[in-house]
Amino acid sequence: MDSRERVLTALQHKNSDRVPIDIGSSMMTGIHRDTYHRWRSLLGLPKDGTNHFFEPSMQIVYAAEDFFDILEIDTRPALPAWPRSYPLDIHEDQDSTYYYDEWGYGLKMPKSDPIYYSLFYHPLRNAEYLSDLKNHPFPDPNDKTRLLPINDQIKLAEQKEKATVLNNVCAGTMEVASWLRGLDQFLMDLALQPEMAEYLLDKVLNFKLAYWEMVLNEFGDQIDVVVESDDIGTQASLLISPKMYRKYIKPRHKQIIDYIKSKSSAKVFFHSCGAIRPIIPDLIEIGVDILNPVQFNLTGMDAKSLKKDFGEDIVFWGGGIDTQTILSRRTPEEVRENVRQQIEILAESGGFVFATVHNIQAEVPPENLIAMWQAVMDFGQY
Repeated sequence: MDSRERVLTALQHKNSDRVPIDIGSSMMTGIHRDTYHRWRSLLGLPKDGTNHFFEPSMQIVYAAEDFFDILEIDTRPALPAWPRSYPLDIHEDQDSTYYYDEWGYGLKMPKSDPIYYSLFYHPLRNAEYLSDLKNHPFPDPNDKTRLLPINDQIKLAEQKEKATVLNNVCAGTMEVASWLRGLDQFLMDLALQPEMAEYLLDKVLNFKLAYWEMVLNEFGDQIDVVVESDDIGTQASLLISPKMYRKYIKPRHKQIIDYIKSKSSAKVFFHSCGAIRPIIPDLIEIGVDILNPVQFNLTGMDAKSLKKDFGEDIVFWGGGIDTQTILSRRTPEEVRENVRQQIEILAESGGFVFATVHNIQAEVPPENLIAMWQAVMDFGQY
């Protein structure tokens, strides 16, 4: 069984020869540049000087093919490029490097601790009227330079018989809207002046729809998995009430998913961090096929109950090991045991692709990564 067959079998909720593995096929299942380079060294691979990122803020690398090969990764990313109409321009001051995204918000990384870029500027925070929002310069989704690398990426995945994972063009509808306004102001908009929130949500929605039209018209029949996302959860609860999600966010998620499925037979991978159990039935209802990252240590997200309640309706792509407290801070033996437990729970009757709970972070010891990978190989056999 080749890698693509292995992944597609899991997506059909069937057992294959072993649990498929994803490290590095999406912005949410990737690996930080620092850990990637340490891991390469431990594996005896030559230095990779490309530093090709999925996007700059999280410093998640687009890994080299020798890394994918040695770890027998079953997936490969197809990733839109940074648009030439808005080239990435990294600035520098005494303490930080910083840049502005094509949407206009600013991100900064301290030189003293250069791990991630964090938001520091919200261009529409002080907007008082709808007309202020309408005057903001929004990005062009139809810039075809976004598509330049995708054809070669798909061809490589096909040549190597890997499942192709097509990544989204930006963060989620609610995420981008909140980054433009600032999360606190956006949440107040939803409660007090929803016309402001809905205007921004529709701007992001229409941007996404235009991108999906452009990319799926060209590559829709060559893609196995399509990635969408929107971070709706915290460590303990949803960011907004289920009622508010169903009124403002769910219809827009449905519109995006319906459109993707009208253009491709690919499965829809949906990422949301946090304790999102109350809306998992909503995600299933609107056509989500795959849930990520499966933060099983959060409120209501116990892996056994998720598998029992939703395992026939949705694939769990993630939840393979806790990245917050185990992968980064425990011993290789504890890492191995956590992987064993999670595979035992989630892999039964298929419907599981092994990935960590969100990205592999910068501080993870490479020995723990080797223990994680070996545990998947040892315990992931059907």
